[in-house]
Amino acid sequence: MQTTKQDRTIETGAHGKHEHAYLVAVESDEQESLWSVEDSLSELKALASTAGADVVGTMIQRLRHPDVATYVGKGRAQELGDLEKQLGFELVIFDDELSPSQQRNLEKMLDARVIDRTALILDIFAQHARTREGRLQVELAQLEYRLPRLTGRGAGFSQQAGGTRSAGVASVGGAIGVRGPGETKLEMDRRRIRSRISDLREGIESVREQRTLHRQQRAAQAIP
Repeated sequence: MQTTKQDRTIETGAHGKHEHAYLVAVESDEQESLWSVEDSLSELKALASTAGADVVGTMIQRLRHPDVATYVGKGRAQELGDLEKQLGFELVIFDDELSPSQQRNLEKMLDARVIDRTALILDIFAQHARTREGRLQVELAQLEYRLPRLTGRGAGFSQQAGGTRSAGVASVGGAIGVRGPGETKLEMDRRRIRSRISDLREGIESVREQRTLHRQQRAAQAIP
């Protein structure tokens, strides 16, 4: 494929046993960084490898500003879909943080999961968290990141515990009063995540209180 300085696609790598990932970066006039987009993408590739991904290609697009709907331009998003069919990658990683709507729109267009640098870093933190507090903090950060990104895709909107939904309008336990048995799986997922977030915050506070207590006990024992 012919490439230019402003808009280029680099297809590299061979499929290995890890999850196959394609990396995407946008160089825009809005960005202010001491790093070049190439350096940033190189770091993203290293992070992806650390997370266990097999990077099969990268894309850099020059834009005046990122597309509100798909971050990259529509044409490049369609090109990503074509590349997915050619290279067979299951994951697309964006170098910058995507909005929930951008992520949803891209996943509708691509037959692949879409994540950004933030999600990738949180995944690495989760793999390497060793202490109880560290694991709780990482899970909390992941859930707070994922909550606004939950969608009805695969969430079983038509399958409810006690009611039906048609054309987005709930009946028998939908809309007003959706906290009851008629809520959708998506709504239940959101409630469970919020509940888990609350539990995690309490757990982190408990760990910190225990650590403070232990320090006080050790200090008291050290006093002659």
